[in-house]
Amino acid sequence: MPRKTSKKSTAAALPSIPKELIDGFVSGPMSAEAINAASMAFKKALIERALGAEMSHHLGYPPGADKPAEATNHRNGASAKTVLTEDGPLRIDVPRDRQGQFEPVLIPKHERRFTGFDDKIIAMYARGMTIREIQGFLIDQYGTEVSP
Repeated sequence: MPRKTSKKSTAAALPSIPKELIDGFVSGPMSAEAINAASMAFKKALIERALGAEMSHHLGYPPGADKPAEATNHRNGASAKTVLTEDGPLRIDVPRDRQGQFEPVLIPKHERRFTGFDDKIIAMYARGMTIREIQGFLIDQYGTEVSP
């Protein structure tokens, strides 16, 4: 008789989300569209918070704090950027510094795709889809055009 093997989860352990945060998003029954909109809003907030933390690390002080005397660079607002995610296009604000030295790690400069998007395109091509079929799928699924 063959042994049963236990399936180990290959997915990363999901962090717990405080109930109060969920209550802020969900006030009653939700449609699939409302869940997707809340998910996109949460993703946008997380990405922008992470980019802000990268900027604080780059400059050496948090926003609103006094700038250290030896620091010559400082925050200079943010620029809008649209990135393509698994859930569709997402417009985010990327922080800037005065000297233009900030190089984000999460979404590097000039990068328009966010984690996993390219892998999906390669997987479709590997399964035999033509470039035009892939372009059509991306327009239908994500509402975005890509060049061949």
